[in-house]
Amino acid sequence: MEKKENILIIGAGLCGSLLALRLGQRGYKVTVMESRPDLRKVDISAGRSINLAFSDRGIKAMNMVGIADKVMPLCIPMHGRLVHDVEGNTFMSNYSGREGEYINSISRGDLNALLLTEAEEHEAVNIHFNKKCTGVDIENNVASFYCYETEKDIEFTADVIFGADGAGSALRKSYYLERKFLFSYSQNYLTHGYKELSIPPTATGGFRTEKNALHIWPRGDYMIIALPNLDGSFTVTLFLSYDEGEYNFNNITTPERVQEFFEAQFPDLLPLIPDLKKEYFENPTAPLGTVKCSPWSYKNNTLLMGDAAHAIVPFYGQGMNASFEDVVVLNEVLDTHEGDWEAVFKAYEKTRKKDTDAIADLAIDNYYEMRDHVANPIFKEKRKLEMDLEKNFPEQYFSKYSMVTFNEDIPYSKAMQIGRAQDKALLNMIADDEIDTTEDLHAILKKVQEETNEILEEDSVAKMKH
Repeated sequence: MEKKENILIIGAGLCGSLLALRLGQRGYKVTVMESRPDLRKVDISAGRSINLAFSDRGIKAMNMVGIADKVMPLCIPMHGRLVHDVEGNTFMSNYSGREGEYINSISRGDLNALLLTEAEEHEAVNIHFNKKCTGVDIENNVASFYCYETEKDIEFTADVIFGADGAGSALRKSYYLERKFLFSYSQNYLTHGYKELSIPPTATGGFRTEKNALHIWPRGDYMIIALPNLDGSFTVTLFLSYDEGEYNFNNITTPERVQEFFEAQFPDLLPLIPDLKKEYFENPTAPLGTVKCSPWSYKNNTLLMGDAAHAIVPFYGQGMNASFEDVVVLNEVLDTHEGDWEAVFKAYEKTRKKDTDAIADLAIDNYYEMRDHVANPIFKEKRKLEMDLEKNFPEQYFSKYSMVTFNEDIPYSKAMQIGRAQDKALLNMIADDEIDTTEDLHAILKKVQEETNEILEEDSVAKMKH
């Protein structure tokens, strides 16, 4: 089928470039406008999340566009969380009790560059850089841009406009500024921000600490995580309150104070970051926010996708995976409703919105879990029991984490509902000494399943009453 429509995608980040590639494969004429320079020619990372956790939902999207074989060599497997205590002792907490289930560390830049190059292979896909979107006339489908190279304003008319332009989306801004329809929008920030640091490789290009793990230093009110890179380095992220507690971003203002903070709280990390003080003061402190809005589309001609529709905090490692899954879901909806954009957009949001709301809430849950609970004895006992159940009953038991991360065919909303009930059941039973961890695992599995079903039953009855 010959597709004549002109599609405009605002934003050539991970979601925009994958969307361009898939629509190009489907035969659409696609123009992509990106405000930043071409990251294949210019380094634009500037102290912001340069590596990401890539898991099964993301891999499913790469299989859809046929490039998984090119993406996997960019990955470093991380089999679990390596937890570091204040004394420098470590313990490994695996992500799954099943064999072959792990997440991957991948460079945002390398993956984005690959997607751009693959998208440009299609004759009908054109990507333009240094073009900042200044607004969209959603009634007439005209997007306005400022070109940094010519210093001129340009306008672009398209049949359909996709806003894949991130948490600060210009298309989303146009939705509420133009007041053409009822548009709900919320942006909630955590009281914590983040700052990126780095562990360099050894002189011979090796890793200074365990390569195949996501390192975590949980300290109750704050934490540090570190993910490996292919060059032997680690990207280190400090999550810390802006103004609460003994140590916060507002009171760590001198090199001496940085040294004191790390000596007291992260002594084993200190020798691994030789440029700590320089990086601490040069790299930006950025906020952590959740964006929810609705509707995502206007009439049959504009649609928000990825972070523009549903930005989340990074604590489930699902931000990129969720944006990639957006494209998978849209592709499935196109298979049914192609030719009728209004039907496509309505069906897409109806299918997708409850799941992106769920992963946003799960990411905030996981923030508290990683910060406070991973070192908590009851939590450790629960985690160990879940590993044993997954290992012994790989087809019958899936932890919440497994459902979200490794079961790409379970929607986020369902994973959240079942996973939360399961967590509640396990924690209650451990806290009330109802589980003897030495007893037969079959008996434990049966107890957990019964208790979980009871909680799910109570929840559905409670919903009916409201």
